[in-house]
Amino acid sequence: MKIRNTDTFVILEDEKDGIKDFASYLEFIIPKAYEGKNIIVNLLKYDEMDLEHLLLFLNISTMHRKTKQSFVLVNNAINIDVIPPEMMVVPTLQEGEDIIEMEEIERDLGF
Repeated sequence: MKIRNTDTFVILEDEKDGIKDFASYLEFIIPKAYEGKNIIVNLLKYDEMDLEHLLLFLNISTMHRKTKQSFVLVNNAINIDVIPPEMMVVPTLQEGEDIIEMEEIERDLGF
């Protein structure tokens, strides 16, 4: 797994080609190693992503967001109309960074 840390978030990216294994690994590692951090999961390499693949990340997304931290998936292949409203999926890393910045401001303001 590729990891890039910044002051306000961590970008995690799969180095292999197993989206199911990657989602499962994130469910295991995020609560232990990234508690209290905003997470961006870079899934841009998966250019044939569909709803079934996206839903592999639903549990970890829900768990992490309950801790009042951001969890953003980045993929530009998924059809925007099938994205569940409880998940945050954006098409570019820059938009992922922008979402985290906006959510941080909202939390600071008490929303």
